[in-house]
Amino acid sequence: MDFMGGRTRRGGPIRILNVVDEFTRLALGCRVDLSIGTSDVMEELEELFLKYGKPKTIRCDNGREFVAATLISWLSGLRIEQAFIEKGQPQQNCFVERFNGTMRSEVLDVEDFDTVIEARVILKQRSLEEYNNRRPHRGHGMLTPRQFADNWKEGGK
Repeated sequence: MDFMGGRTRRGGPIRILNVVDEFTRLALGCRVDLSIGTSDVMEELEELFLKYGKPKTIRCDNGREFVAATLISWLSGLRIEQAFIEKGQPQQNCFVERFNGTMRSEVLDVEDFDTVIEARVILKQRSLEEYNNRRPHRGHGMLTPRQFADNWKEGGK
């Protein structure tokens, strides 16, 4: 998981929490709001755990929302390990960083949002839908993340 930011047309902040599964490369979640704190991270993760199941490990940087004692304690209670990347080493979190770069170049850099709600709708629709269902990955034999995940569930490679 990782954060990124943007701005509305009038310069207001947009904060984005993206969560990507490293194995399937599915973009699982995209929370968009004015600000996102630790409790918001926990709420988003809880929704994703209900939908996709709990992971063994979550990789993230050392941002204040991710190192908060409440999040660490909550994840520990769920028996989920946090794997923190080294400071200044975004390549250690390469799958979410790739997703963030795609979101930035294909949506944030070309769209003007009037409101956070508009940004939320467009980012979720354009980024998650496009990335998961229409963008093949070389690492998965040119299957989209959705095709790879569905194939894996059915017992294929």
